[in-house]
Amino acid sequence: MSTEQTLPTRALRTGHRLTELGLGAAQFGNLFTETTDDESYRAVGAAAEEGIRYFDTAPHYGLGLSERRLGNALRAAGGRGAVVSSKAGRLLVDSPETAHRLDDDGFVVPATKRRVWDFGRDGILRSVEESLARLGTDRLDIAYLHDPDDHWGPASSSGIAALTELREQGVVGAIGVGMNQAAMPAEFVRRTDVDVVMVAGRFTLLDQSALDDLLPVAAARGIGVVAAAVYNSGLLSGAVVDASAPYDYGAAPRAVVERAARIAAVCERHGVELPAAALQYPLRHPAVVSVVTGMRTEEHVRGNVARYRVEIPEALWEELHVTGLVPDPVRTSPFSRA
Repeated sequence: MSTEQTLPTRALRTGHRLTELGLGAAQFGNLFTETTDDESYRAVGAAAEEGIRYFDTAPHYGLGLSERRLGNALRAAGGRGAVVSSKAGRLLVDSPETAHRLDDDGFVVPATKRRVWDFGRDGILRSVEESLARLGTDRLDIAYLHDPDDHWGPASSSGIAALTELREQGVVGAIGVGMNQAAMPAEFVRRTDVDVVMVAGRFTLLDQSALDDLLPVAAARGIGVVAAAVYNSGLLSGAVVDASAPYDYGAAPRAVVERAARIAAVCERHGVELPAAALQYPLRHPAVVSVVTGMRTEEHVRGNVARYRVEIPEALWEELHVTGLVPDPVRTSPFSRA
């Protein structure tokens, strides 16, 4: 994977450069539906052709299947130049007593292992070591603590300390946290020595809660933010809003559907489809270094890159802002790139 002809990149304070669009590999772990090794290889190959160089995975995704498939696919694509992140905090423990059934956490894989929360030093070191083995590498570019919502104490002490130790050893390049909320990642930025945070679903056209605290403090401290789940589980993924589409993994409230439809109407007036605006919106904040979207197939990759490349007129963002539908960080942030 050549480093030439990449999509535009933004840098972490560690020097790692992330392409503004990253491939989220949760679906490589058979999230909600089965995929194949070949589909994963073709998706990564398409990403390489399109200039994507940032790839995110986790042990949680398919009980290790996503990491194995991503590692194999990157090697098949000639993975030099790729920036890879994975996560720690859920250890995978052999579970022969459940091997006869499927995983009960959304992944279509045999439940041969179970997830055990562990943000202690030994648990984090073991988790990263096992991730490296599944990925087939001896170094991880970024390691996030994964969903420590109910584990602030150990995650913010022994968990971060273990990742810091690995960063000092050069086993891990940059460290951070990845969560579906914005408040606790802001506390990690404020109180610990993280380099980057991944926030899922909290900086989108429909939910800007990350603007309240996380994004301002991250910008002030020079900490990169990766925005994930920018389609809010699906409600923002179509040019026409489908009221039956999921929103944050559940049914979308009527008021949210109506607001999404109003945003889509503004987009249409400016000749832009809703998903393109949804993908590009987080990149308007100076703290955001990349937008990561789930991509299972080559078609998903090509489609998301096309959305990333759509030219969006400033008038669209201005109308969303002045009508109160979506605040524009370029017009409100003291750290604006403008």
